[in-house]
Amino acid sequence: MSSKHKKKLKKVRPVKKTKSSLSKLASITTSSLSNVYTNYKKNLEKKKIKEIKLKKLEEKNEIIKEKKDLKIWEEKLQKENNKINLKEQELKLKEKELRIKEDYQKVENKRLIKKDEDLGLIDKDLRVKEKELKLKEEEQNRKDLDLKIREDVQNNKELKEKKRKEKLLKEMKEEEDRKKRLEYIKIKEWEEKFDEEQKLKQLEEIKREQKLKNKEPIRLKSDENENVETQVLTSLENFKIDKTSEN
Repeated sequence: MSSKHKKKLKKVRPVKKTKSSLSKLASITTSSLSNVYTNYKKNLEKKKIKEIKLKKLEEKNEIIKEKKDLKIWEEKLQKENNKINLKEQELKLKEKELRIKEDYQKVENKRLIKKDEDLGLIDKDLRVKEKELKLKEEEQNRKDLDLKIREDVQNNKELKEKKRKEKLLKEMKEEEDRKKRLEYIKIKEWEEKFDEEQKLKQLEEIKREQKLKNKEPIRLKSDENENVETQVLTSLENFKIDKTSEN
């Protein structure tokens, strides 16, 4: 209640029955008493009306205050509702983003699963190809080994054939050299024999010529014979020396 209303209430507060008031009333006439009573009743009525008005005013002020408080609460509630709505919108947006992420994750999971399956097929295909390549390498190694063995066998054959030919050529050359030596020896023997025969023929010719010279004395003939023999012997010795030098 405001201070203004309290002051008014103090003014209309009923007069206390003191001794002074009673003495004053005793002096008042009957007619004035009636007026006082009427005024008193009016004052009481006014007081009640004021109190009622004051109460209504207080109630009105209380209602206004409550309305203000209610409005404040409504504003607060509205703000809270706005916050809640905003949070709900954010939550819906997050839920939508989450659904999008979940959908994307599902798609990504499917893609990864498909990728894993493709990688599995690729890995399986690679293992098959590696196995085929290994088999081809083993087959090629066997072929290379067979080829090497054949080459070694062929090389050994060629080497043996070469050695055989070389040996044969060597033997042929040795045989040829031997034949040449034999032929050379035969030629030498023939030459020696031919020379010997020639010498003998010359000696016979000399003897024959010497015989033709019978007219000379026997001594001279003997000397000549000795000289002829000496010459023949010298010629033979010279012939032998020449042959030795040639050999």
